[in-house]
Amino acid sequence: MALHPEFPQSPYAELLPDQRWFPAAEELRKTSYEKLLPPLVAKIRAEVSAWRAAGYAGASDTSRALLNWWFEAEHLVEQADGSLSPFQYYFAQREAVETVIWLHDVRNVRDKFDLLRFDASGAVSTNMFDEDWPRYVVKMATGAGKTKVLSLLMAWSYFHKLYETGSALARNFLLIAPNIIVLDRLRADFDGLRIFFNDPVLPDNGHEGRNWRDDFQLTLHIQDDVRVVRDTGNLFLTNIHRVYLGDVREPSLDDEDLRDYFLDPFGPKPVGKTTDSKTDLGEIVREIDELAVFNDEAHHIHDPKMAWFKSIQDIHHRMLQKDGRLALQVDVTATPRHNNGAIFVQTVSDYPLVEAIHQNVVKHPVLPDAASRARLRDNIPSAIFTEKYEDYLQLGVEEWRKSYAEHEVLGKKAVLFVMVDDTRNCDEVGEHLQKICPELEGAVLVIHTKNNGEISEAASGKNQDELKLLRKQSNEIDTWHSPFKAIVSVLMLKEGWDVRNVTTIVGLRAYAAQSNILPEQTLGRGLRRMYFGSDIPETVSVMGTPAFMEFVESIQSEGVSFERVPMGPGTGRKDSLIVEVDTQDTEKDIDALDIALPRLTRPAA
Repeated sequence: MALHPEFPQSPYAELLPDQRWFPAAEELRKTSYEKLLPPLVAKIRAEVSAWRAAGYAGASDTSRALLNWWFEAEHLVEQADGSLSPFQYYFAQREAVETVIWLHDVRNVRDKFDLLRFDASGAVSTNMFDEDWPRYVVKMATGAGKTKVLSLLMAWSYFHKLYETGSALARNFLLIAPNIIVLDRLRADFDGLRIFFNDPVLPDNGHEGRNWRDDFQLTLHIQDDVRVVRDTGNLFLTNIHRVYLGDVREPSLDDEDLRDYFLDPFGPKPVGKTTDSKTDLGEIVREIDELAVFNDEAHHIHDPKMAWFKSIQDIHHRMLQKDGRLALQVDVTATPRHNNGAIFVQTVSDYPLVEAIHQNVVKHPVLPDAASRARLRDNIPSAIFTEKYEDYLQLGVEEWRKSYAEHEVLGKKAVLFVMVDDTRNCDEVGEHLQKICPELEGAVLVIHTKNNGEISEAASGKNQDELKLLRKQSNEIDTWHSPFKAIVSVLMLKEGWDVRNVTTIVGLRAYAAQSNILPEQTLGRGLRRMYFGSDIPETVSVMGTPAFMEFVESIQSEGVSFERVPMGPGTGRKDSLIVEVDTQDTEKDIDALDIALPRLTRPAA
């Protein structure tokens, strides 16, 4: 598995189709490239590249004007200190946006039958698509800027519907998050519609003869805080649970499963109505006449029997009854795979983790070398958790100390992240870290979560205000005004938790589950860069039990090969990562393709 020798280092450089990563040796590129990618990606990627080179020929006037503004015009954006600096979208963001626009404008894709034209595998069939409306899945590595893609596509849909006669798109948007952590992140970008104005999303008035900024009239509704709903110009930002239709019993702290309670940033779902129209959000989005749906962390939509999918399907069916239809569904995720590893067949754009690492879009993960791992005892006969994993915790502290000293002189606070196996051991590990590391005294944030990563009530019993404070503390840990330098939890918030300063991950979990998406999600908690837009090399040290290390290393099927470095007392740090593995044994490469191939089988019923 290899990156092309001419693959560009800059994330802003155009990625040509014949230079992209694919899961086989270089000598197989000409014969197997199309068959080894997500089935629709190869053909779409090649045609979009040619379309870009031709100046977006065949696109609507609105689409072409927006694409040229976003990706060809020069932009200056205001920084926190009031200064202006150049701004440019990553090429991966550009390609994702171009792909959706090309499919809609140029190839007139309106359903699954249209998408089948781009299958390069010969194995895709209509029964692999559960939806009857246009749905596109954008695969982008964690930290590559999926939210910016969402904002650009919303603006495109809005203006296309406004300016293009007979447009099938929409000026109402439903932006769905799977949990409260993702919702908090989206709210930070969309509250006050700031992303549309802080980023160069809206063209200046007069660009191509349109008054873009004056005409962009959008109202943001967050969860049940629904303002006056107009016929058009609504952005509903919500947790998926608010889109479910029907009576929902009020969640309580007394519930055995507290997931529904803690998913909600504004407390439990009200029993009464929350708007002047006497309807809840689930009903409102089913009553409007035009709508486009955008799903963040969309690997959750992997089963047509799930309430998430059924809710979107129900919205579409309601619109069909009124001679309309759901205009568009765009799903963004780093891991668009079913639990058995099968790729979502709707995947139309792919920026894999191996490419993001190579272009320094994310941190470079490093693992302990063989000598460092050999010093870790994993068979200490003790029922006390911290005694059993004493060596691992000590190594984690030592690596964190080194990174803390390095980043402190640059003005950043390095964070240690320890994952344990269940909530009973959280407090014990938190106390142990403070005993063995004076710098962590009073600086360890312990968050009790369920095995799925959602915040749950601690055994000692925390009230609602305390739990809200925990969430706030975990989101603010990067800042210097936060006293915390370490987090201990159970697979803390496996997606959406976008803290950037994690430099050391210690995994003390068994990872017996067979899910194929967790390794990248777990690693993703430490991948986001601390020094965005700079050339400062950044690494995240990853260590843990043999089961955990095997779990993390399974991501090598995505092309990521980790460098092993000496860790522990007296060792230095290295800032390089091997992202290419050139194998001389082509037959061995072919035998390994069942692991790397984007399998198309459906999950077992």
